[in-house]
Amino acid sequence: MKKPIFKEGKKYTFRDYFYLPNPVEDIVAELGYSYSLKVLQLPTSESCNVESVNNLKRTYYNVLPKIFLNSETAKREFLIAPVLFKLAKETDSKINVEYPIDVSELLNGYLDYLIRYKQELIVIEAKKGDINKGFNQLAAELIAWDQYEEEGGNILYGVVTIGEMWVFSMLDRKNKKITRDMHNYTIPEDVEDIFRILVGIIESSV
Repeated sequence: MKKPIFKEGKKYTFRDYFYLPNPVEDIVAELGYSYSLKVLQLPTSESCNVESVNNLKRTYYNVLPKIFLNSETAKREFLIAPVLFKLAKETDSKINVEYPIDVSELLNGYLDYLIRYKQELIVIEAKKGDINKGFNQLAAELIAWDQYEEEGGNILYGVVTIGEMWVFSMLDRKNKKITRDMHNYTIPEDVEDIFRILVGIIESSV
């Protein structure tokens, strides 16, 4: 019999999941969900402003060599925020920062970014440049949102980023299954793909 991951009587915030040493499949299993890793067919927008996104890409290439990205704050301001600003500008979405939810003793805390439009999208910034530990946190937040928000479609989406790298995920609510995309997107190279997927997700209604 496996030893329980969670200590009885202890309250776990989303950030605590970042520090759990256990594999993500074990963590989500203890919460009643399953996990898989595969190439996801993510929604992709064909109607976004390509020229505007390419301008952002050129800006990244021109400006990033002049900036020392030596902290999480720097990456948030110079890599993540420009993409989210453009998303808000190009769509009718609303971005909630540090959105609080409290589902249970095991699932509570703040979502870094909750983007709301036709479909919600959770975006988190992984601490310490650790995308895998950050994914543990994203998985917990997706599960919490599944239990917190009863309405909506059958699929929930999330993305974890360290600034230079973005990894998408989806939660199948009916089958209680979290899937991590095998493909990693990078900035500035893949900024158009990242933006098309972000727009495609929030404009979908599944």
